[in-house]
Amino acid sequence: MFHEPLLLGFPDYQLQAKNLARLLKIEYAEAELHYFPDGESKIRLPIDIPSTVVICRSLDSPNDKLIELFFTVKELRQKGCERIILVAPYLCYMRQDKEFQPGEAVSQRWVGRLLASLVDEVITVDPHLHRVKKLEDIIKTRRVAALSAASLIGNQIALRVSDPLIIGPDEESKQWVEQIAQLHDFNYLVGDKTRLGDRDVNIVLPPSDVKDRTVVLVDDMASTGKTLINTAQQLKELGVDKIYCAITHALFVGDSYHELLATGVKEVWSTDSVSHSSNCISLASLLADTIRL
Repeated sequence: MFHEPLLLGFPDYQLQAKNLARLLKIEYAEAELHYFPDGESKIRLPIDIPSTVVICRSLDSPNDKLIELFFTVKELRQKGCERIILVAPYLCYMRQDKEFQPGEAVSQRWVGRLLASLVDEVITVDPHLHRVKKLEDIIKTRRVAALSAASLIGNQIALRVSDPLIIGPDEESKQWVEQIAQLHDFNYLVGDKTRLGDRDVNIVLPPSDVKDRTVVLVDDMASTGKTLINTAQQLKELGVDKIYCAITHALFVGDSYHELLATGVKEVWSTDSVSHSSNCISLASLLADTIRL
């Protein structure tokens, strides 16, 4: 059994994992994945496994990744690994935090218990928490760290535009908007959202003179992008010419990214929590500062 920690990455999150290993000054190895025609996953891990392994992989598109995480952790334990740290900058299934309709599974609860049963520590960034405020109430394992990318996003905004108006499209975005605004003394406002369906939302912005302002829309994630798209369209109708978006998790399913740009949004800045062409904010330093080896 080797004593030096190992960072284990996956092909879909290779660049970010390698950067993290470099900052931690530990060896990097990569799991090999093979998919059979029927969709089953096969995983091949390094032969020599140390007592401590850091797994770095975001859990977007989670259904395959969760079963692959299960296989990986079980095999690591079988090989004698004593401490497993999961670094998942994007954490899946956090939005279903209650039974909205009778019979619905509360997926946040069960994914939290699954992760707690597998790994010793979980480190993530800007988890989408609403009714349950603390991640440690969901994932009850040895150590849980829910980091914020607000300062990194604020620095990116300050670097790219001067005197911006920061807008959060809904109440859930308020926590990030307020942090960024306070760090850089930006003006801000927050809209009110009514969700009518998975791809149908209505945003109401508070009365404000925005016409000649440079606006940066801030949110923790963009999935279908409808919240940001709706807000950007309203701002365009109000005569706003310069609109940018800054987000932590660039999920952008389907054509949503191009639909957002089509509203007139000039640029989208995202962290590399999820691999996307809009990535320009690295989380490696933030994550490395939190990992205790």
